[in-house]
Amino acid sequence: MKPSRRHCLSTLAGALLIGGVTSARAQGSAQAAALPPELASELPGARWRGTGVMRFFGLHIYDARLWSAAPVAGDGADQPLALELIYARALVGEQIASRSLQEMARIGAISDEQSARWLQAMTRLFPDVRGGDRLTGVQRPGRAARFFLNGVLRGEVPDADFTRLFFGIWLSPRTSEPRLRAQLLGGAP
Repeated sequence: MKPSRRHCLSTLAGALLIGGVTSARAQGSAQAAALPPELASELPGARWRGTGVMRFFGLHIYDARLWSAAPVAGDGADQPLALELIYARALVGEQIASRSLQEMARIGAISDEQSARWLQAMTRLFPDVRGGDRLTGVQRPGRAARFFLNGVLRGEVPDADFTRLFFGIWLSPRTSEPRLRAQLLGGAP
């Protein structure tokens, strides 16, 4: 049985969700971005810090935006911040979770027990998405990561190691996408 075109695209994009950045949005349009409503209470005083466009083989996968009250230093692991992903196409939540776990393992060591627990949590929290959906992660340093879909709280993972490694996918110097990291940090090294 031949897989459908949508299934192939979804599988390919989900499997390589974190890789393939090709360009950033123009600064003017990103600065005009309004603070997502869920961040008004989660991150008082948050401002847009940077943005990048994720592409894979020319396909627009998502736009990423970084929000924080203060400029993000280093890997940002000790700062409250939020990463907003605005999807340009449909992706399967389980594939988003699986690829996220693979990228987290690039940033730091993960035990088998952590891997199983974190994959289960992300699979529960990351739904299938459609073009236009917004998945926002809020980093509560040393405590938890909270996740929102289109402004509605999906839940949180109350684990400091998970939080550091998850946001490290985009912000760690060990990221697989250093160009996206620089774009999110507003061009900072």
